[in-house]
Amino acid sequence: MVGRKKALLQQHRRHKRMVLIGALIVLALLGVLLAWWLVPLLLLLGWVVHEAWFADHLFYRPADDYHYVFTDDAAVIPGRIDAGHVLLEGGVGSAETLILQAHIKASWLGRWFDPYVLIGGDRQDFERGVNGCRYLNLSGQHELLASGALQVRGRFCRIDPAVSLYCLSNPDYAEQRVMVIAPHADDAELAAFGLYSRAADVSIVTLTQGEIEAQSYQALGLDQAAAARLKGRLRAWDSLAVPLWGGVPQSQCVQLGYYCLQLPAMQAQPDAGFGSRESGESDIRSVRNRNPIPLPGDADGQPSWRNLVADIAAALEHFQPEVLVTPHPQLDPHSDHIASTQALLDAIELSSHKPKTLLLYANHLHDNDRWPMGPAGFGIALPPAIEALPADGLWSPSLSAAQQLDKAMALGMQHDLQGALPLKRRIRRLIQRVLVGRRWPLTGEDEFFRKAVRRHELFWVRKLGD
Repeated sequence: MVGRKKALLQQHRRHKRMVLIGALIVLALLGVLLAWWLVPLLLLLGWVVHEAWFADHLFYRPADDYHYVFTDDAAVIPGRIDAGHVLLEGGVGSAETLILQAHIKASWLGRWFDPYVLIGGDRQDFERGVNGCRYLNLSGQHELLASGALQVRGRFCRIDPAVSLYCLSNPDYAEQRVMVIAPHADDAELAAFGLYSRAADVSIVTLTQGEIEAQSYQALGLDQAAAARLKGRLRAWDSLAVPLWGGVPQSQCVQLGYYCLQLPAMQAQPDAGFGSRESGESDIRSVRNRNPIPLPGDADGQPSWRNLVADIAAALEHFQPEVLVTPHPQLDPHSDHIASTQALLDAIELSSHKPKTLLLYANHLHDNDRWPMGPAGFGIALPPAIEALPADGLWSPSLSAAQQLDKAMALGMQHDLQGALPLKRRIRRLIQRVLVGRRWPLTGEDEFFRKAVRRHELFWVRKLGD
């Protein structure tokens, strides 16, 4: 996946350079042959057009099909869309996670405005110019779907009449003992606040301090190292305090104190220590003083893979989770996220306690940094999967309006999601609001307030030991 994204990025940059060179040649000719003032005017117009319609980071073609393979126990029901209603050839039974496979094609307006599908009271957005197989999330629409009353219609796009519904049945994992693995403070809230806030027995293990990229704290008169140390302390505090908003006490939260973007290097040299890239620190014990349990890494404070795996194993044995919530190693490309799940798998091998289920989440994507697309508060369609992922189950619990508001407030408490947007992004949003009709929530300016506060949460279900 990374190789394909790199190739598409190189192709995109080559095409952009060619277009830019051609545009500059045309502008120079216009300035010489017609009037000089046309050059700055057309440059401004071209920049506005770019910000409105060509600023999205999309590393695949909108005409590419998504490819999903589900587990063998997922029932598949053929159906059709007739007069704007989904009609099925069989019943959905007791399945709670419902995924509709459909071919969606953008209209000519759907190349300039975001095409979306209205599903009852829900809305799910897709890429401009979409023309391929996509997967709509109908979870929470069981009754309307079963009665044939669920209305589905496209806006700036057309849906082919022939559809298939995948019906996936899961227990309510919130009723089991749950452990959330968070590479950084805020990952648990972004992916699983709705889940962990209603779980009866939940623990949260955060792996890193989150100390890098602390430029905003240098405005307080601190040098880079001091600013990074302050940010690390604040985010470590976030990882222990913010879950209380979701009903998780500090006694169920663990901060391991490793350093951002160092987990892959630690994995490559398991016995070596890798200190912070920015704070100057190399002792993980600096943020561990409020942990509720002793950990193996407390002995020497070395930021090594050996200590990380041993720490997670100790947390597994203490909290005894049945379900582990962790980043999807094939779908989420963040290097710390991939390494976090690998450290968890290594810890399971080391631990005497063997959980039963992985719930995998993606807070980042290889292919599309706007996913989930569309405004906050609506559903989550399945993300791009241009290359087929492993055959996993899916679980997509629904969040009420009150739960979504609580989730937004939890994100608002996270220091890394606070602060004003840079001027360039503010101008881009204004242009896209006026020309394209895009909307952002009032709960916060960071893009995650739009992407993460949704009608659904989405987890890939992978059974351990299978």
